[in-house]
Amino acid sequence: MFRRTFWFTTGVAAGVWATTKVNRKLRQLTPESLAATAANKALEAGHRFKDRAVGFALDVRDNMAQREAELGEALGIDAPVDPELPAPRRYAAIENHNSPKYAGNSTDPTYSYNRNEDH
Repeated sequence: MFRRTFWFTTGVAAGVWATTKVNRKLRQLTPESLAATAANKALEAGHRFKDRAVGFALDVRDNMAQREAELGEALGIDAPVDPELPAPRRYAAIENHNSPKYAGNSTDPTYSYNRNEDH
């Protein structure tokens, strides 16, 4: 009698376990669950890609600064400036006195400002 009760209980437990596993798998295969899983995996991939892209950008920036320093040292760009030389001066080639910067009232609504007329 004890043997029959043991096997009966074992069979019931196996049946419950198998039913639970099958129901769980069926829930995972519904369209809503598949869509949610795909969306989660896409988000994870996006985060991984973003982290790698940021790391790559930081590496590029560091290497660029290092290379600029090397080039500046090799070309003497970073050398101290000779104090005897005058600073370069910038002169306007042509001054346009019709420009709004010379006008007394530059907020005049009848004035049509053309950006290219100063050049």
